[in-house]
Amino acid sequence: MRASRVAILLWLALIAVLLLVEVAEITHVFRLPIQSAIGDPLAFVFALVFTTIFALVGAIFIGIYFTQRILSPTGFSPFEEEMLRMRRDLSEMKESLRTLADHPSAAAPPSAPPDPEEEAP
Repeated sequence: MRASRVAILLWLALIAVLLLVEVAEITHVFRLPIQSAIGDPLAFVFALVFTTIFALVGAIFIGIYFTQRILSPTGFSPFEEEMLRMRRDLSEMKESLRTLADHPSAAAPPSAPPDPEEEAP
């Protein structure tokens, strides 16, 4: 199943926004003086919850991506290959039986020449 272009664009936009937030964090655009954290504990708790939610969502998406890549089947297991071979053999046998049932004269074995020992008294 392939993702649509809209879904890909939405994911790219989300990644771009998250990258901008990360660059702003690294360059200390969001730096608050310690007095504002002590003076407004609600804003401090909100910032911690906001950062934690972003970290959890990112970790979940990264985990989903890697598990999908690791656990996606790359081919058939040996057991499945053997089952497919058996299925093919069974269908070939069914077809040959159907052919024999349709043409019974062609299926009759050739008559064997008479045995010379049986004819001599």
